[in-house]
Amino acid sequence: QVQLVESGGGLVQAGGSLRLSCAASGSIASFNGLGWYRQAPGKQYESVATLTRGGITNYAESVKGRFTLSTDNAKNTMYLQMNDLSPEDTGVYYCMAVTQVGTVAGQGTQVTVSS
Repeated sequence: QVQLVESGGGLVQAGGSLRLSCAASGSIASFNGLGWYRQAPGKQYESVATLTRGGITNYAESVKGRFTLSTDNAKNTMYLQMNDLSPEDTGVYYCMAVTQVGTVAGQGTQVTVSS
């Protein structure tokens, strides 16, 4: 079964940047979709950025122009570059993959943005 491992979270001041990584145990080029989700304290899960198998990337309105999803197929890794972070971006960030046998998510990485 495919496993996903996130890294790169941490504490950053407002206006700062972080880059999250999601390393997959399988070939991400074979996945039907990839994405990043987050859960802020006391709130429901929110889709942050998604990538379809056809190469279309979609972003939540709240992160457009600040966050960028990218992939390195040779490393089977997906990234989320987050710039101009605000306290509203605080939460646990999860990567997700839609594989041939189902949807898989990582364990999450904490992002905390201080004001």
